Amino acid sequence: MLRRVAAALSRVIHPTSGDDIVSSGRVRELRLDEDGTVRFRFALQPEDPGTLVRMARSAAEAVAGVARVKVDIALPSQAAAKPAKDPLRAGSVPAPQPNPNLLPGVARVLAVSSGKGGVGKSTVATNLAVALAAEGQRVGVLDADVYGPNIPTMFGERRKPRVGGTRGAERIEPLEAHGVRLMSLGFLLDEAQPAVMRGPLISGIMKQFLEQVEWGELDYLVVDMPPGTGDAQLSLVQTIRVDGVVMVTTPQDVATGDVLRGIKMFERTDTPVLGVVENMSGFQCPCCGERYELFGSGGGRRLAEQTGIAFLGEVPLEVGVREGGDRGQPVVLTAPDSPAGRALREVARQVEEALRRN
Repeated sequence: MLRRVAAALSRVIHPTSGDDIVSSGRVRELRLDEDGTVRFRFALQPEDPGTLVRMARSAAEAVAGVARVKVDIALPSQAAAKPAKDPLRAGSVPAPQPNPNLLPGVARVLAVSSGKGGVGKSTVATNLAVALAAEGQRVGVLDADVYGPNIPTMFGERRKPRVGGTRGAERIEPLEAHGVRLMSLGFLLDEAQPAVMRGPLISGIMKQFLEQVEWGELDYLVVDMPPGTGDAQLSLVQTIRVDGVVMVTTPQDVATGDVLRGIKMFERTDTPVLGVVENMSGFQCPCCGERYELFGSGGGRRLAEQTGIAFLGEVPLEVGVREGGDRGQPVVLTAPDSPAGRALREVARQVEEALRRN
């Protein structure tokens, strides 16, 4: 069967160079496990479109007898350099593997991420979770943005969580607002207290929130990630299986460029990226009705086309979204039929469909 997989991969042609991905050396270390899992390393080149890895994975998955496909993506700087220094590459010290039994009551884990701060990632995560809960789903939100925990404000919840259980086996009980279970470092700190900590502590907090919070039975656990591609992102994908990631951007190039790096990072860890949401996509003046593209236009859609992932929609810049976020009343509840409310509910619908297909 391995020969058939290699033949299928050799039929994947680079759209610019015209070379196939096998003879050009992009597919490396191809092997077949006893359980039918095909594994290979993909040496991504600077000129490669984001769709090339997805095409390779699809070609291998289409071969009869293949149970699943695992792709280890090497970025250009790692293709021929010292793999032992790369914490994501297999070497003398293997990278941690996700624990499938860590959240036994959680059906799906959904991360909401961005390349840079200030693009409305927490706003999208909050409204996405509330929209899913409004449809009858059991939803939790884990606020992984330890330096800027905004979930308490977004949900209008400031109580301290209770800790129960026997000594040595205490469990943290999540708070609940708008039908969503919540956990955030913001619940544990005073409002003006800064979170001053280094990377290992961030990983420890993430692990504690996953292992020691009594999440119960959930259809979705939405993780509001910090911006960037640092310790929190790596800790999450190395600790639990993430079923999908939603990337949030604003239209301008300075935001989409950072999001592109985030997409590459998740692809490199074999974490599915469900699509891109373009937030702050135009402002319509309530007085004259004129639309203003304050942050440019179309950047999110172009990014989705460039990388071959789904475009989940445009969320316009509206005063009601900001007001609702400040007072803990998400716009999908307070103004579900406003342009932003409709857009965010449509994002939730598309995310649900994508996760069901995965």
